[in-house]
Amino acid sequence: MPSIRMDVSETPEAYMVKADIPGMKKEDIKVSIEGNQVSISAESRSEKEEKEGETVVRSERSYGRQSRSFTLGSEIDDAKANARYENGVLELTLPKRGSGSGAKQLPIS
Repeated sequence: MPSIRMDVSETPEAYMVKADIPGMKKEDIKVSIEGNQVSISAESRSEKEEKEGETVVRSERSYGRQSRSFTLGSEIDDAKANARYENGVLELTLPKRGSGSGAKQLPIS
């Protein structure tokens, strides 16, 4: 499974991340934030079976996990962070904050 490829851009107020994670369901993607550390992970499962009558001729199963963690220059305001997954691209909007606390996992819409 290929690694997660991404672009990170920055404004004075926030970081924007676009990560290519094709072929996933949003339920299989997890984003967590702790201070200025961001982690993205995705897990896929695929099962394919070909039958002739009741005899299995071929069965293919694949499982894969990919993840990527990175550190940003400023702490993230996790209460205002946003994650969206559409057409194989995960888009994160990560507003900056002065002082941080705790860790949070983002819901993906």
